[in-house]
Amino acid sequence: MAQGLIEVERKFLPGPGTEERLQELGGTLEHRVTFRDTYYDTPELSLMQADHWLRRREDSGWELKCPGAAGVLGHHTEYKELTAEPTIVAQLCKVLGADGLGAGDVAAVLGPLGLQEVASFVTKRSAWKLVLLGTDEEEPQLRVDLDTADFGYAVGEVEALVHEEAEVPAALEKIHRLSSMLGERDRPFCAFPAPHFSLLEAPTGPCSGGGPLD
Repeated sequence: MAQGLIEVERKFLPGPGTEERLQELGGTLEHRVTFRDTYYDTPELSLMQADHWLRRREDSGWELKCPGAAGVLGHHTEYKELTAEPTIVAQLCKVLGADGLGAGDVAAVLGPLGLQEVASFVTKRSAWKLVLLGTDEEEPQLRVDLDTADFGYAVGEVEALVHEEAEVPAALEKIHRLSSMLGERDRPFCAFPAPHFSLLEAPTGPCSGGGPLD
């Protein structure tokens, strides 16, 4: 994702007919892909408690998801995705209260910041895009990702990318409309079920109600 874009998303529980329903709504299957994600945090899970999610995706690189503007309620969440390593390092230092580490590579600051692997799993994803009927076809398409992790956990996500905070309400309205058309119910989001935590004790529990699996 381009640096600086805001990701607005809503998680839901996919069912056996979700892909068929997407086709009926005019959705296009972009691709199916399998990938491994490894997440990093402190032993106290300081990043997750601050709703920050540091991930290295196999053959893709580092990404840090940060909370967007306050006031996004309910099952909608808003994140900024950072992919430039100097920017990631600067944000990590800010959240963890560390100074003097410069703006180097993420891997170089893992040790000084006390960050270690806390979860690693393989996900199978089908990625869809579509434009809702009744909207301008020139508008950015909504994205729907259907994920199944190697431990059997399945989650769907409707996502819109916007450039400014002022665009968030309209994006939320479109996300809600599509979710209603899919007929799927919201689900509390379990970021990392207990068997996939390398740290046995999570201060807030392994199911936090928020955070990305994407």
